Amino acid sequence: MAEARSQQCWAHTSALLAMLANIHRDSKKTRVFKPADFNPHARPSQPTAAKVGITVLKQVFVDNRQGER
Repeated sequence: MAEARSQQCWAHTSALLAMLANIHRDSKKTRVFKPADFNPHARPSQPTAAKVGITVLKQVFVDNRQGER
């Protein structure tokens, strides 16, 4: 129950912090802040995988060669 209360409090606080940050930001230089940017309970987003060409995938999965490009 304590964890849920902490998450609820941070949801409110992070929404206020995001609103204040967006009010005072330079819209031409910075991105829009989201409440998740200020919430310590929010999970960080997963980095996207690097995109590679079909030849690299063929080398790794069909020819069993690694490290060659």
